[in-house]
Amino acid sequence: MLAYLAHRLWILVATLLVVSALVFGVLDVLPGHAAQVLMGTDADPEAVAALAAQLGLEAPAWQRYTDWLAALLRADLGESYAYGEPVWDLLRQSLSVTLPLTLLALGLSALLATPLGLYAAAHQGRPADALMMGLAQMGMAVPSFWLAMVLILLFSVHGQWFAAGGFPGWSVQEGGGLWPALQALVLPALSLAAVQTAILARMTRVAVLDVLGEDFIRTARAKGLGQHALLWGHALRNALVPVLTLLGLQFANLLAGAIVVENVFYLPGLGRLLFQAIANRDLVLVRNGVLLLAALVVVVGCVVDVLHAWIDPRIQGRQRV
Repeated sequence: MLAYLAHRLWILVATLLVVSALVFGVLDVLPGHAAQVLMGTDADPEAVAALAAQLGLEAPAWQRYTDWLAALLRADLGESYAYGEPVWDLLRQSLSVTLPLTLLALGLSALLATPLGLYAAAHQGRPADALMMGLAQMGMAVPSFWLAMVLILLFSVHGQWFAAGGFPGWSVQEGGGLWPALQALVLPALSLAAVQTAILARMTRVAVLDVLGEDFIRTARAKGLGQHALLWGHALRNALVPVLTLLGLQFANLLAGAIVVENVFYLPGLGRLLFQAIANRDLVLVRNGVLLLAALVVVVGCVVDVLHAWIDPRIQGRQRV
């Protein structure tokens, strides 16, 4: 297992290096000039050139890239052009909203989809199975931003159970607290989780049905094992590999979907921050923010691979990439 972990860690580091090069390259070749945007189109060319030199924009691309990597190793993400604040502080504040929102949506998706998929698999070909899969098909077709507006209309405007937007903060000193902060994330998490729940429920059903056809399941049935123990104790564990793979992919989808939902609910998350940074041509903030999102996705993929190896030790012997 240690050799497998070392191998996955090496792949993780190599992937992050490739991602950093892609992020820097794509943003570096975009048209426009950060100094020109910051000072305005009517600014004096000499003043623009002076600001560009101050920001280091006139250095060769390879030098800026290596300087950026060296700064990342020192945990120095630089200062935002537009906000005039350290980039890490901005990212940390926004990530304290986006990451709990994503994890809450992912948890809701797994919590709802697992029993639904198991129930549909246990009643294959029956009306209950058709009903569950029909609801899942409808859930896959619902856009997250539309569902977010419907939830606001039902539970904020009419029901007045939840706030329609905004985030009070995690600490009491900020005027919020744990419970008010979680309340502010419930509706956004539900709007994000709906589509992912539908997809995960269908995948769980298919994976469990594949396992239910195996010989060891028939042996367990012949020994008198109950349906509940058979599904939860045997079928689900052996069906977890494709389900975990999908969960890892859903994490990336939820991060991307959070950008739209955060704007609907006016949440100060990473999506809104990057959207504003792009509008301001704040390359330092955009570059580090995109790399942070990519790193989160890559790390979650690595964790999923390790969980695969723990669930099925045979993977350690045959997976080399």
